[in-house]
Amino acid sequence: MMRADLSGKVAAVTGGSGALCGAFCKALARAGARVAVIGSRLETAEKTVGEIAAEGGQAIAVACNVLDLESVTAAERRIYEAYGPCDILVNGAGIAPADACTTRERASMDILDAPPEQENTLFNLSSEAVSAVFGLNCIGIFNVTKVFARRMAGVEGACILNVTSMSGISPLTKQVAYSASKAAVSNLTQWMAVYLADVGIRVNAVAPGFFATKINRNLLFREDGSYTERSRKIVDGTPMGRFGEPEELVGAMLYLCDSTASGFVTGVILPVDGGFSAYCGV
Repeated sequence: MMRADLSGKVAAVTGGSGALCGAFCKALARAGARVAVIGSRLETAEKTVGEIAAEGGQAIAVACNVLDLESVTAAERRIYEAYGPCDILVNGAGIAPADACTTRERASMDILDAPPEQENTLFNLSSEAVSAVFGLNCIGIFNVTKVFARRMAGVEGACILNVTSMSGISPLTKQVAYSASKAAVSNLTQWMAVYLADVGIRVNAVAPGFFATKINRNLLFREDGSYTERSRKIVDGTPMGRFGEPEELVGAMLYLCDSTASGFVTGVILPVDGGFSAYCGV
């Protein structure tokens, strides 16, 4: 694992109680940062804080609704009062609910008028469900950055890391809302990188490919440990021939957050996908 020295730095991580960003929080703390674990529910954020404390790290749990500017403002103030201004902001909160996905990869004539209780199609997909995905995945990043970046401006080595996805570069079948929202995140990252350059804030994104976590393992593997049909397609399209593990994102995250290692890097979308984006299938 990459070694970074973030001693004295303050890092805030949204989605910090999730599988991937939970690993980020622990890695940032191991590197010496004081970490604010931001989650929609305080009790889940506190669990991550407890795991960090057990390793000797410093962290606080902060509840926040990233779609509510008052909640975001209160969270930023709480962190500032505890630790001072943030040096590092990781925007990792996101969702991919089933009700914002189609059931099939492709449409067919026999499902054009199918009701939603039968299956999800483009033609009956809930606009509210799709909007909710865009809200949390994209507007949430906008809100958090809008509030946190104000006090980060002028802080030496300040950086923002957004979590996008390879599906934002090449959309996944079924995942209509998630893929489109992550494409927006990638674009927003590049826009922010330009806009915030003159106030000393670097903005980059890490784009995970397919990772196996405790949450999604039952979707990727059968009870006997074999791949599901969809998983088999994913692995067959991944040159490294497997799913990634959350810890394998940590090096990319630390690199982009460490101003001594990546001080001249901004506006980058860094794929961590086992070669998935490099393989066309033949």
